[in-house]
Amino acid sequence: MRDVTLLNIFEHHITQKYVKRSGFAHAIAVAYHAFHLAKQYKENVDIAAKAGFLHDIGHFTWYRNGKWDYELYRKNDIHPIKGAERAHKLLIRLGENPVQAKETALAILFHTDSFLPTNDIERTTLQKIVKWADEKDEEEGGAHHYRTIKIDRARESIIRLDQLIDAELGLAKEQRLS
Repeated sequence: MRDVTLLNIFEHHITQKYVKRSGFAHAIAVAYHAFHLAKQYKENVDIAAKAGFLHDIGHFTWYRNGKWDYELYRKNDIHPIKGAERAHKLLIRLGENPVQAKETALAILFHTDSFLPTNDIERTTLQKIVKWADEKDEEEGGAHHYRTIKIDRARESIIRLDQLIDAELGLAKEQRLS
């Protein structure tokens, strides 16, 4: 049994405010990609999916003259730093295991190189998974942040992913016991 589900996270007002800002369609797609990659690499599918879903919770919209400025964003962005902190606080508030909350926050912190002065960081496999999952859903000029999904469909997708996670964690537990 997980302490916090994706549905718990999705329904929280902080998620509704900040993940919605960077796009639920993208967040859900990255969560699914992260789940499948974690399964493939035998990493924790629950942490991977949560980090994938929350990876852009720190986004700030960069506008110039009333229009989104992708270059300004790329040059000045620190969303992984803000996102890691925001996600950690949210997960702890919801009752997440502190060790898992920290792992999730670190995967969010290192999901992109956009804020790093150099690209020589050593990532864990889980951190690489979240980075790869985000890259799989990326579109030119940040267009992936503008794809839309109806809220009911988003909720159904989250519930379905929670079920996949529960099934996978159940299988992993059974395999450890046998």
